[in-house]
Amino acid sequence: MQESAEVAVKPRYPRSIPFIIGNEAAERFSFYGMRSILVTFLVAQFYNPTHSKDPSIVQTAEAHANASTHFFVALAYALPFVGGVVSDWFTGKYKIILYISIVYCFGHLCLGLFDTNLSMFTFGLVLIAIGAGGIKSCVSANVGDQFDKTNASLLDKVYGWFYFSINAGSMISTVLIPWVYETYGPKWAFGIPGILMLLATIIFFSGRKMYVRVPPSGVNKNNFVFISVYALFNLGKKKKGESWLDVAKGEYDPERVEGVKAVYRVMAVFFFALAFWAVWDQNLSEWVIQADKMDRTINLGFTKFTILAGQVQTFNPVFLLIFIPLFNYWLYPALDKIGLKTTPLRRLGVGLILTALSFVVIAIIQQSIDHGGHPTIWWQVFAYVVLSAAEVLVSITGLEYAYTHSPKSMKSTMSGIWFLVVALGNTFTAVINGNISSHGFLEPHLQGANYYWFFVSIIVVFIVAFLFVSTRLKERNYITDPDVVSDMAIGGEAPEH
Repeated sequence: MQESAEVAVKPRYPRSIPFIIGNEAAERFSFYGMRSILVTFLVAQFYNPTHSKDPSIVQTAEAHANASTHFFVALAYALPFVGGVVSDWFTGKYKIILYISIVYCFGHLCLGLFDTNLSMFTFGLVLIAIGAGGIKSCVSANVGDQFDKTNASLLDKVYGWFYFSINAGSMISTVLIPWVYETYGPKWAFGIPGILMLLATIIFFSGRKMYVRVPPSGVNKNNFVFISVYALFNLGKKKKGESWLDVAKGEYDPERVEGVKAVYRVMAVFFFALAFWAVWDQNLSEWVIQADKMDRTINLGFTKFTILAGQVQTFNPVFLLIFIPLFNYWLYPALDKIGLKTTPLRRLGVGLILTALSFVVIAIIQQSIDHGGHPTIWWQVFAYVVLSAAEVLVSITGLEYAYTHSPKSMKSTMSGIWFLVVALGNTFTAVINGNISSHGFLEPHLQGANYYWFFVSIIVVFIVAFLFVSTRLKERNYITDPDVVSDMAIGGEAPEH
């Protein structure tokens, strides 16, 4: 009897999971495949079509392409907040993923059809940003919706496969699409990611009868935006010794107001991650342009080959797959064992230092290029090693910090705000490149290696500020804090006992 009972309660994977993971792998292939050639294509096709070697023309063209790329990324990361709100309040996750995926497909279609028309090509990029950003906050949450108490123990394994599909899609595409671009031209190079996005949409639609669909909750006025706006417009009612948000407690749920306070505490930490995101996406744009001017011959002794500039970025997901388990299962425990506790704030600080060091390497490479050198691509691979380690320390730690230091009712909000930080970082870099491309006041000062040294100095300023501020940041871990019970019930859900 006992054996049959154990068999009866054995957890089973939801039937919808293969459709979700297949959809994610194909969508990430389409996004990263398109991005792997975007900046080099913009330079060659639109901003320097004559392939002029004039340094001033080259710099202007590259800055223009970089600005366009970073504005595109900024838009893609600003929209998850909007997509999450719309799905939670009005449509539910299924509808917004399906409908926005169709918009996504039309964006890829524009890129494939209008590779000689800048206006329509840009329109396609906007549609892709809407597609990628609109579904980003819904897709991973949709995975969790498929599980209940009977199979919750399998959730970690499924998320492992989910993130494996992301890295697999991006790695394959960043190797394949630059080669397609070089061999068959832009129509095929942009067309194949479009076909994969169409496939992703078909896969997702095919599982429609198997998904668990959480219905939208309707507009909830007890949210971060409403409470913050109300408090700002009623600052005059603030009493001495109160937080500026306390004035909202008469109009809104007091516990939700306390949750908003937690969000602002986490945002103080997120501010320092802004420096990281202002430079990270440059490895998919500025670094690609730099790689095009380097010796990309890979000599392994038994074989020798040359890689394309757009393929170098494949090293990032490769190093991530190595570093994530290495840090979690060896480095962090080893440091904790000798008394160097790896708190989230310490990880973030070290991550910023490594980010600066990766750009020091890139700046030195650029100095060599500026003086007529042709450095080996292995130097940029080394920079990817350092940057990937920084990404584990900053990006993954930031997401963990957002989860543990915000109450249950505000966790989705924090994810959206994290994506907004990515958008703001890219907007900053886009504005800098826009000023250079339009011959603004920064152009004569940020030529060649000086461009990278400028960003090194920006990160150093953030590091120094972080050293002063981090010791004064008020923290509250909502997972380990014994007084967390009331906060965990904010969303109207009774805490489990």
